[in-house]
Amino acid sequence: MQEGQKISLRDYIFPPIHPEGVGFLLIFIFISFVLWVLWSPLGFLGLVLSIWCFYFFRDPDRFTPTQDGLIISPADGIVQAISETSGPKELDLEQDTFIRVSIFMSVFDCHVNRTPVSGKIIKSVYVPGLFLNASLDKASEDNERQYLLIETENSSNIVVVQIAGLVARRIRSDVSIGQQLESGERIGMIRFGSRVDVYLPNTFKPLVSMGQKMIAGETVISDKRVTDECRKAEIR
Repeated sequence: MQEGQKISLRDYIFPPIHPEGVGFLLIFIFISFVLWVLWSPLGFLGLVLSIWCFYFFRDPDRFTPTQDGLIISPADGIVQAISETSGPKELDLEQDTFIRVSIFMSVFDCHVNRTPVSGKIIKSVYVPGLFLNASLDKASEDNERQYLLIETENSSNIVVVQIAGLVARRIRSDVSIGQQLESGERIGMIRFGSRVDVYLPNTFKPLVSMGQKMIAGETVISDKRVTDECRKAEIR
């Protein structure tokens, strides 16, 4: 969203729906109508599920910070893990060291993913795989996943990995190699519960904590100007 723009109350309550969800929503509504004809309590249940379907595929605008040196959350969800690790071998980065921040998305989170930085996509690799619980560590290596390698203006490499989960059965990527992106721009989505990993250069320090709620396109994961140790937090 551009500076100075505002989100209307209508769009806040009824945000746009992602094109991926239109077909699902129509199916849910049709089934709800049939169930209502057969037995109204079942129709009410179908209506509740239709509302959930709309909520799941919502695609609201976000206010993305635009300062240089920021890395923004690519997904809604909860920070599940923060660890130092080697880069993905699928992108030939196993010799480099990164800070990996893993964000788990439940079926109640918005599943539209966004680029964490402005830059150019220089590699895109799709890997078929299993559909294990996305909260497991081995999901990063065993599950179906989509890798994006983004090169920023200062030549830093940022990696975004969309990982399918136990319920998720489709990763949709809406970007391609050579495409120039602005921070917070939509890059795709994953259906029905999943996870997104973002790999930061090890010169960046995470400004988020385990268990923290993230908002795609808005929450700042890291700021190049901050050199403090990883942030800590507790529930209060």
